[in-house]
Amino acid sequence: MTPEHPTPTGATTGPHDLALDPPAGCPAHVRGPGGLARLYGPGAEDLNELYERLREEHGPVAPVLIHDDLPMWMVLGHAENLRMVRTPSQFTKDSRIWSQMGDGKVRPDHPLMPHIAWQPICAHAEGDEHKRLRGAVTAALATIDDRSVRRHINRSSQRLVNRFCEKGGADLVGDFAEHLPMAVMCHVLGMPDEYNDTMVHAARDALKGTETAVASHEYVVGALGRLTARRRAEPEDDFTSHLVNHPAGLTDDEIREHLRLVLFAAYEATVNLLSNVLRMVLTDPRFLAQLNGGQMTVAEAVEQSLWDEPPFSTIFGYFAKQDTELGGQRIRRGDGLFFSPAPGNVDPRVRPDLSAHMQGNRSHLAFGSGPHECPGQDIGRAIADVGVDALLMRLPDIQLDCEEDELRWTTSIASRHLVELPVRFEPKPQQDVKHKPSHAPVPPQRTMRPVSTPPQATPAPAPVAEPAAAQRPTPPASPAPSVPAAAQPAAPVRRPNAWRRFLAWWRGY
Repeated sequence: MTPEHPTPTGATTGPHDLALDPPAGCPAHVRGPGGLARLYGPGAEDLNELYERLREEHGPVAPVLIHDDLPMWMVLGHAENLRMVRTPSQFTKDSRIWSQMGDGKVRPDHPLMPHIAWQPICAHAEGDEHKRLRGAVTAALATIDDRSVRRHINRSSQRLVNRFCEKGGADLVGDFAEHLPMAVMCHVLGMPDEYNDTMVHAARDALKGTETAVASHEYVVGALGRLTARRRAEPEDDFTSHLVNHPAGLTDDEIREHLRLVLFAAYEATVNLLSNVLRMVLTDPRFLAQLNGGQMTVAEAVEQSLWDEPPFSTIFGYFAKQDTELGGQRIRRGDGLFFSPAPGNVDPRVRPDLSAHMQGNRSHLAFGSGPHECPGQDIGRAIADVGVDALLMRLPDIQLDCEEDELRWTTSIASRHLVELPVRFEPKPQQDVKHKPSHAPVPPQRTMRPVSTPPQATPAPAPVAEPAAAQRPTPPASPAPSVPAAAQPAAPVRRPNAWRRFLAWWRGY
């Protein structure tokens, strides 16, 4: 890879002034071979800040180094990211053409190998093979009933809130965000019985790359293998069965691998999305005030979060199939590039004012674009939308239980994950998960039919004395006929308006 970039706008020529150099210890001095910035180690603690320095120095496409000082291109521009992912004739996701791989410079235990290694799945395939595999996945997803999924999201949210609503406090990452996506995805795939705390912890552990990550990964894949065998023998109306029966004729190995792809990608992305939306509505006074005032829906807050904090910061990677040009840089055949939603979403050319709301604008890069655009993005949006709405309905007084600057994150090249989100609220009673979520007390259910009793006579109020001249004799009152309780006219019940009836139907209650 040959970094060639134009002179930054505003640069001047002339004698080099050492006084303008960064001081010793500055991250600008922590450079690798060729003076390229490293995306790891000292100087890369705040990657968002590093991306902005790279944008200022190199423009929309910048040369960088990943672990072992392997060269890559970081695509920072919004338009440049879209051009790369939408031009399969020039860029591919098949890492087998990566020049660094061909030259034997990528060791088998490279930290990014799980993202680098080519796999026979639709995310890495192209051409006819991509159409065959991707077609089966998208066709299976198209069979999912949106209303049924939203009802399951609502009920799963209710069950999770019931776990901690009586305590007056919770960690919304560990107690809510890390559980809800797994409960929903197990339901969608067709293995609701596999959802439990063990499955959640195994998925989180496998994605964290700990010492037990391999065993955790095998646990999840084992469950998916058993599911594939069951649905091959006894198909039902779920995602896996439709994948098994698709005319593309996927093998059991291909089905299991695509179930793994769908489960892990959807889970990691949605955990991050859900955590980010919850943090946003709890810490940003603009959003909290607008949500409470009815000026912004939860769905709009979800889209704003996808702009500001996409679930995946970068995705590795794309590879040049031929010599080309991108963002003023010469890209050679075999060069690797990062698809970069986080820096692309804050490109000054599309967002000159980062404080401006992006309501109604879905042109962010959070779900990608082109042939490899995320096929399950609507499920991710629904989990965040319905889940956050149900939580806020149950706990309207919820507040952050720490200072915002005390929140901790784990950051990698791929994503920025919130560690925990402690909250407090007034303890609330548990609710039936089949009822509409509400913060109002739930009345106890009657166990016997009420017995009608005749009304008790109510003493008439004492008459107010009138002046003597105004007093008039009144005839004796006739006793009023006794009216049975059942015959009393019922108070008119106001029927919800059409919009509220539609929302209740859409949310599954």
